[in-house]
Amino acid sequence: MGFGRDLKNSHEGLLKLQDWELKLLETVKRFMTQRVKSDKEYAALLLNMTQQTEKQETADYISTVSKSWSQVVRQTEALGRVMRSHADDLNSGPLHRLATLIRDKQQVKKSYQSLHQQLESHNHKVTRSDLEKLKGAYRQLSRDANSAKEKYREAMAKGREAERARERYDKATAKLHNLHNQYVLAVCGARMQQDEHRCRTAPALLDSLQRMQEDMTLALQSILEEYCEISSLLSDEIVKIHQEISAAVQQIDPLAEYQHFIDAYRSERFLQFDTSLLDETDNLPANEILWNTLTVDSLQAICVLLLSQKLSLLELRQAVQSLRSSEARLSSQKALLDAKMAAAAASPPPPPPPPALPYEDDARSIGSTSKEKSSRFDTLRHSLAGMIRSPKAMLGSSTSFFDVIPTSERPLAEQEWYHGAIPRTEAQELLRQQGDFLVRESHGKPGEYVLSVFSDDQRRHFIIQYADSQYRFEGTGFSTIPQLIEHHFSTKQVITKKSGVVLLNPVVKDKKWILNHEDVVLGELLGKVMSLPGNFGEVFKGTLQRDKMAVAVKTCKEDLPPELKIRFLSEARILKQYDHPNIVKLIGVCTQRQPIYIVMELVSGGDFLSFLRKKKDELKTKQLIRFSVDAAAGMAYLESKNCIHRDLAARNCLVADGSVLKISDFGMSRQEDDGVYSSSGLKQIPIKWTAPEALNYGRYSSESDVWSYGILLWETFSLGVCPYPGMTNQQAREQVEKGYRMACPQRCPDDVYKVMQRCWQYNPEERPKFSELQRDLGAIKKK
Repeated sequence: MGFGRDLKNSHEGLLKLQDWELKLLETVKRFMTQRVKSDKEYAALLLNMTQQTEKQETADYISTVSKSWSQVVRQTEALGRVMRSHADDLNSGPLHRLATLIRDKQQVKKSYQSLHQQLESHNHKVTRSDLEKLKGAYRQLSRDANSAKEKYREAMAKGREAERARERYDKATAKLHNLHNQYVLAVCGARMQQDEHRCRTAPALLDSLQRMQEDMTLALQSILEEYCEISSLLSDEIVKIHQEISAAVQQIDPLAEYQHFIDAYRSERFLQFDTSLLDETDNLPANEILWNTLTVDSLQAICVLLLSQKLSLLELRQAVQSLRSSEARLSSQKALLDAKMAAAAASPPPPPPPPALPYEDDARSIGSTSKEKSSRFDTLRHSLAGMIRSPKAMLGSSTSFFDVIPTSERPLAEQEWYHGAIPRTEAQELLRQQGDFLVRESHGKPGEYVLSVFSDDQRRHFIIQYADSQYRFEGTGFSTIPQLIEHHFSTKQVITKKSGVVLLNPVVKDKKWILNHEDVVLGELLGKVMSLPGNFGEVFKGTLQRDKMAVAVKTCKEDLPPELKIRFLSEARILKQYDHPNIVKLIGVCTQRQPIYIVMELVSGGDFLSFLRKKKDELKTKQLIRFSVDAAAGMAYLESKNCIHRDLAARNCLVADGSVLKISDFGMSRQEDDGVYSSSGLKQIPIKWTAPEALNYGRYSSESDVWSYGILLWETFSLGVCPYPGMTNQQAREQVEKGYRMACPQRCPDDVYKVMQRCWQYNPEERPKFSELQRDLGAIKKK
């Protein structure tokens, strides 16, 4: 079996095979990437555990347990280093080779498609196109020759101009015969070309593809073998480490464990009279009481003291006896209760007698009323839920949807179901039940419109086709999109026959946040919309027409890739949910057409970093502490909402009137249910502001924001100096891993610097919460 012999007519099948293999390779790549990440995290945790363990105080005596434990810790540290080395080997070895293999496979598919297209095009030209041209010319010359022959006969019959007619007839016949010869040769060549293509050229291409496929399969096998070898937990070095740990545990000897301790803390068993004291006395007896006139008075006093102590001893004995009597009484009571509990365990206790009611019928009516109320409540709740989701249900079956929303004659931007240039993900979240629909502008292709519908438990997206000045899905076209949507909604005609999707419930846009471009008048340019992926657009000072309020307007470049437009709008999506004096406020968004605007409150003082550098000679310590409290309050609010900012820094804070600090720039923010967000890659990350676990493992949380807040504190009290002065990003990262932390700024109180140091704990769990930071800094401010 082989491609060239068995798959001559399976070009589409081969393309599907290559696509499937590429998807499989991408899955393997993601799997290996996750394995590298998890091994690095595991290695870091092991090393961190051993570092914390080594900080414990050592005992001042020898112990077999402590010796074994030290060996376990050392071997665990060795295991961490081995796992980290394995992760690096996986990354630089199998994972790198797999990425290369994927690129090569993509190139093979591209080359195969190109060669196949060239061969098919040449074969089609020789066997069809060229022959069809010759056949057409052949028929025309045949008609010309027959026409010349008839004219020659007519000339012969009339007896005039016969010679000229004869010449034309001969000339036409010559052309026909020459073309006949060309056609015969072309047919012969086409037959040869067809045989050559079918028997040699096409099979050769397919066989070459098969060899490439097999070579790549062999390469993948080699990659997976190397992966298995590196990631194996049964490698010699890992097995040896575990054997060392096991041997260390076996060295624990209970019999010898406390021998050294006993020797170190041994006390004398018997106190003996020190006879050396008698060396300079007049033969005083050892271990004997001296009874003479010199000691009689003191001995009598000692006897009196002993008698009083004996009386105290008798009183204590009486108290002990009383306590023993109480103990006996309580023991008997406990025994009685234990016996009752044991009997109760065998059979459940009988129910208590029911409470007396005035009348039996009253009890029945009470129960019935409760059930009826519950049933009516459930029915009412479900009815209200349906009415809220379906405007048509609120209006009654006789009322048309288009009697309520703007008619189809109104512009698209004024239609309630048109949501403008919202991201695809946001549109999908708005579609929740069967038949929900909305229309939006495509992010990938501005000017192209998409119908998004919830149907059969999935969200479907249909591009609205525009051709010959008509909008359609398939079939009948309409001059405007509102007319097209009204037609499908009112007639319940399916969007496409294949999908069977029907429009039932229009999803109305949230007017609270939607603004028209005409509602905002742009003024002077304030700056660029900068975010770590790049330059999104520009920021203008603007004015709202409705109340002449000054606002800040962020604009989005029209030529940005779709993913960056989605990230641009994600800031507005997050800010819709928040209302706090230390969080910059959202006014609304203009998404009805391009370019997209985000309209926010205008914060007069500008960004905090520029403010610090400009006002450094005027700012007092108390005011800097107040800014710190404001930032902690804003972040505590975000922490309560499970929002991770990920880019907290002085440049991303604003100073409002009254020297109030506001958290801004939520372009990198994420809102996660568990308060933890995982990312991969180090592209465009603010390294000097980012916590170690986020740099090493892509793990972001409120704790990583606390680390960044510590850097923000340092920026505040250093009056805008760039963190880790004199260091590159890489140098700063390496020094932090080694335990380095920035020194206290000159203007910073010791209490505030201690807060910074708590924020910079290597273990995220040891860092304070933002609510604690707000409380502690508030207390410092009051001093």
